[in-house]
Amino acid sequence: MAEHRRPRKRMTHGIPGPQNTRSRLRLLSRSLLDTPAAPCAARLHPPEPPLKFTPLVACDRETPMNVLWNIARQAPELRRWIVANPRADAALLEYIAQAGGPGVTEAIETLLDSLESGKHED
Repeated sequence: MAEHRRPRKRMTHGIPGPQNTRSRLRLLSRSLLDTPAAPCAARLHPPEPPLKFTPLVACDRETPMNVLWNIARQAPELRRWIVANPRADAALLEYIAQAGGPGVTEAIETLLDSLESGKHED
């Protein structure tokens, strides 16, 4: 006489259960709900919000170069403020001069005039 064996229950990520997807998901969600929640301290510190581009950010010497480049590319109305930033290097100023934008020509002329007057004072 042939021996009848019961089919073994399949283990899914450590959760014994049927092979039906819906049932497996239900079991998995129940097991996740039984785990302790994250510590309260971790929930009190939300992630940093996206940086809002403003004239103050554009001309602040503490603003990193990658942020200045993003401002120059994405916010043409703030390019003139980057010209006033001491951290802006020649490549960034060249990009801004070529890309243009409101007030950029005047800002570049003012910068160049101030550099020229600084040479004459020496």
